[in-house]
Amino acid sequence: MRRFAWFVIPVVAATVALGAQAPRRGAAPKAVPAAPPFSIVQATIPEMRAAMEQGRVTSRELVVQSLVRIATYEERLNAVMTVNPHAIEEAEARDRERREGHIRGPLHGIPIALKDNIQTTEMPTTGGALAFRGLIPPHEATLAKNLEDAGAIIIAKTVLTELANWVAGGPMPMPGNYSALGGYGMNPYDPRPDPRQGRDDGRPALGTGGSSSGIGTAASFWAANVGTETSGSILSPSNQNMLVGIKPTVGRISRYGVIPITADQDTAGPMARTVTDAAIMLGVLESAAPDPNDPATKTCAPPPNRDYTAFLKPDGLRGARIGIPRAFFYTQTKVPGRDRETGGLGKEEAALMEEAIAVLKAQGAVIVDPADIPSILETDPAKNFLSWGMCSGVNGAKGRDANCSVVLKYGMKRDFNKWLESLGAAAPVKTLTDLRIFNLTHTEANAIKYGQSNLDISDEMDVTADRQRYLADRAKDIELAGTNGIDAVMKANNLDALLFPGPRGASIAAKPGYPTVIVPFGLVPNAPTPPFPAGFDAKPEPFGVSFTGMACTEPKLVELAYAFEQATKRRVPPPLQ
Repeated sequence: MRRFAWFVIPVVAATVALGAQAPRRGAAPKAVPAAPPFSIVQATIPEMRAAMEQGRVTSRELVVQSLVRIATYEERLNAVMTVNPHAIEEAEARDRERREGHIRGPLHGIPIALKDNIQTTEMPTTGGALAFRGLIPPHEATLAKNLEDAGAIIIAKTVLTELANWVAGGPMPMPGNYSALGGYGMNPYDPRPDPRQGRDDGRPALGTGGSSSGIGTAASFWAANVGTETSGSILSPSNQNMLVGIKPTVGRISRYGVIPITADQDTAGPMARTVTDAAIMLGVLESAAPDPNDPATKTCAPPPNRDYTAFLKPDGLRGARIGIPRAFFYTQTKVPGRDRETGGLGKEEAALMEEAIAVLKAQGAVIVDPADIPSILETDPAKNFLSWGMCSGVNGAKGRDANCSVVLKYGMKRDFNKWLESLGAAAPVKTLTDLRIFNLTHTEANAIKYGQSNLDISDEMDVTADRQRYLADRAKDIELAGTNGIDAVMKANNLDALLFPGPRGASIAAKPGYPTVIVPFGLVPNAPTPPFPAGFDAKPEPFGVSFTGMACTEPKLVELAYAFEQATKRRVPPPLQ
């Protein structure tokens, strides 16, 4: 297991010592009222920016505070895979540029973290996999360069579920935010390990929500972070860490230099403590023009000046038409061919969602309820979204995959091998097969604690021979989730968005590549099955609401999310001591 952050404490101590100023001999004390020191804890990006503009804080001081914060809480939270050893030096350079009147962009001098599947050339990019320990790619991701061009200090790489959670499915699924190199990430809202027998292997009692760690952003280690999502890995960790997350339209942000699962569904996106911060981040992450290294970046045109803050309107809900997809997402639903109903919400979650709907009405939104998704109600199993899952684990292997989509397992074979090829001589392994062999020969080093069933079912795919099956399944994904799914209900009811509980709509929006913005809203009991043992005082679990739309509707979704956030302001910081 890694410990790349070992140098943080001595660096901070030396920095603070070097920054101290001794009083000059003979200098008379001045009776100047001391301004309260600026703190990064829960500070927004505009607040950091204003403090630097007013001379109340420097970028160097922001970075030092971040390093102190990491040093204080990292052992409890395990949010960090690697800390940038040049972070202070880069912050000092941003301060010099500021003094010279040169401001790079809206993140000038502000510390930001990246998920450790996003390529950087000053820190390793590992995906959490033992085979990629210490890998320095030959080029950085397009989105990393966009951040740097906007003045951001990429201060750290975050822990993640190994290879974005495409290593181990059934029979022993990998826990969220676990990797061979990073271990288990812990949720700052209850940073304790699970005490239940059979689950007491170090995993958190309160899940962190998926492969894009929001831990450090929730705990104010940095201003915001960048995650990636194939099906839920921005929305779920944002929900679990009480953050705003924007899962963009696939292609809105370049994926060049990001370790893939499948180009059909992969996207990067911002995770932050406010809608304003997430909107600023989205504009920075999006390129001004299509990236020649990612053809999907032609899908959506950026707003003028890539400025999503223009859509931060407190009255943005007035007149907006918002649909409530009750069936399955709110209430239990019969799935054709199954004996029991599925889906639905617990009573506390349901109460929160009714409260959220009441807020929308009070803010002038037009609520269409129900606005059920046709493919959820479909009685023909061949046309029902809930009857058509994603092939995963040993039950998704060839010969068992007639009733599930091969898109992810096929895409992983195709796109992961292309990514390895892009590394050239730096690639520690050359193919997905090589990675699986490496893992099998390094089991004693915990390379595959939970197995590698998802890598196995991907590697058995033949990119040429299985292409027709992949194309058919991709078309069915689009039909059930898009054409007869989100598209159908939104067009029939002239909707601006669908309102989903927490991240529950992630899977259906992921297949056609549609955008979602999630906003913190409340806390619900953490009451898993099987239950925690008597005497274990489980802390409440964050729960948010999601606004989902069709392709390229991020401006409208940001507007709705911001108006909802301003009307509620329900986010509370984690109770760290």
